[in-house]
Amino acid sequence: MRYEIVLAPEANNDLKRLSAPMRAWVRKLMETHLRHSPEMISKSRIKRLRGMRRPQYRLRIDDMRIYYDVSGNQVEVLAIVSKEAAALWLEEKGSRE
Repeated sequence: MRYEIVLAPEANNDLKRLSAPMRAWVRKLMETHLRHSPEMISKSRIKRLRGMRRPQYRLRIDDMRIYYDVSGNQVEVLAIVSKEAAALWLEEKGSRE
């Protein structure tokens, strides 16, 4: 199944703030991991977030974290944040169950 990747406005702004090489790298890996199997959990890349209603998943790319939800055939990227800012972002923007 092919998923549509949609960037939330905040995630689009986050992507624009990255340097051009990092932006290209993030786009490539989002395409690789989220286009066909966004819910396939792995030890190193994709993690289902327990106790969270939103975001449902996290994709790790080097020192970046991509938080996203999956609904039907659509992947909504909510944020692209650095590892250091990830906990703060989840506390402020995440919704616990």
